[in-house]
Amino acid sequence: MADYLKKLSELVLVAIESNASDIHLSVGKHPAIRVAGSLTFLTKQPVLTPKDVESFVFSMINESQKTKLLEKGELDFAYNSDGKVRFRCNAFRQKGFLGIAMRIVPSQIKSLEELGLPVDMLRSFALKQQGFFLIVGPTGHGKSTTMAAMVDIINKETNQHIVTIEDPVEHLFVQNKSIIDQREVLYDTQTFASGLRAMFRQDVDVAMIGEMRDPESIAISVTAAETGHLVFSSLHTNNASQTVDRIIDSFPANNQNQIRLQLAGSLLGIFSQRLIPRISGGLVPAYELLVVNTAVRNLIREARTHEIDIVIETGSEDGMVSLNSSLLNLVRSGEITIENAMAYSMSPNALVELSK
Repeated sequence: MADYLKKLSELVLVAIESNASDIHLSVGKHPAIRVAGSLTFLTKQPVLTPKDVESFVFSMINESQKTKLLEKGELDFAYNSDGKVRFRCNAFRQKGFLGIAMRIVPSQIKSLEELGLPVDMLRSFALKQQGFFLIVGPTGHGKSTTMAAMVDIINKETNQHIVTIEDPVEHLFVQNKSIIDQREVLYDTQTFASGLRAMFRQDVDVAMIGEMRDPESIAISVTAAETGHLVFSSLHTNNASQTVDRIIDSFPANNQNQIRLQLAGSLLGIFSQRLIPRISGGLVPAYELLVVNTAVRNLIREARTHEIDIVIETGSEDGMVSLNSSLLNLVRSGEITIENAMAYSMSPNALVELSK
């Protein structure tokens, strides 16, 4: 295993020097890294055999994790390479062999300014006393990084008790003015739901839930936001209206009115983001921001979520931003191509009209 840890350290070094976001190890392929959204195969490295990938994976996990991986067929875990570079990993079985995807987690939490995000608006949400704020978007588009940046504002500027519930723990916070307790599912708490329930007995001010995976977690999160807590979480949805629908539709029909009313009362906003290839290299964020006002609360209560998109398009005075306007601003400033703007838009025809 020592040989594979050395080889892994070499791969990590290549990934860092290439400014990669991910490493992929798959049987029958050269090791690959993702740079600016595209996979690049490291052809100077040998093609990986089943023994290679298995040895890489087993060198990163302990015996209990190994047992779980072999029983369940997949495993989420965090890994520190040489104590310097942290990864969020998912090992999995495919066609009888093991494979692994490793996402690099920056050692320092970047600020909203460094991430190129709307600082004033997101900071205002971070400093709310209570409510529910969601960060959504496809996998790999920076949701966890944005959420960590917002929580770190609270950590640096206020005296709060912050609890995170994650699977696995990703960004490691350095406690500043606040107390931050980071709890990992299966190791520090059994499930997201059990960690959330325990939160009510821990004198918590702010909760960061890595991901809401089931109706029970969603229900407890919304209740926590109603009862004086500030709650941040993420979902794999594409925009604000779809997010509201996904939350409500995850409940049985006879419970949907109740969760709709709770959500209307507790939701602060929804931030949806995409990382778009930049003309000059790297990635740049485009985003949609829903600021929940009286009109939005009424739409949620009355099950008229399809009208939320219109409110966003016409709500710039309230700080709302549509994805198309964000994409168009990036095109006009020379950051991205119109082709990429069209590719990432949820409504390309409307983008064309907006650009006229």
